[in-house]
Amino acid sequence: MLEFAGFLPILLVIGMATIQLGLIGYGINQAGTAARAAARAASQNGDGSAAGTAAVSGWLRPSVDAPRSGDTTTATVTVTVPSVIPLFGDWPVTRHATMPNDPDPRAPGRS
Repeated sequence: MLEFAGFLPILLVIGMATIQLGLIGYGINQAGTAARAAARAASQNGDGSAAGTAAVSGWLRPSVDAPRSGDTTTATVTVTVPSVIPLFGDWPVTRHATMPNDPDPRAPGRS
């Protein structure tokens, strides 16, 4: 019983670190998905920020930037993964995605 009580704090820290790594992996996945959705929507003359925000879980507090420039659109999404271990702060995760812009069918010279 005494040995178990001695190892319990170590087991709890290992368990919390495992949960934290899982949350960080989930945040990376969500940020990548949101960046692709935002870049795709913005490259097709849509609202990239709205598409990127809709593609990620709200509790990650996403920040989406999808400016359209030249021939491509590069979206940048930053999500904030909350900390499970109180000693550490939140983990910001940033992902980028680039998509080619669709030509505007209303442009002169297009039929």
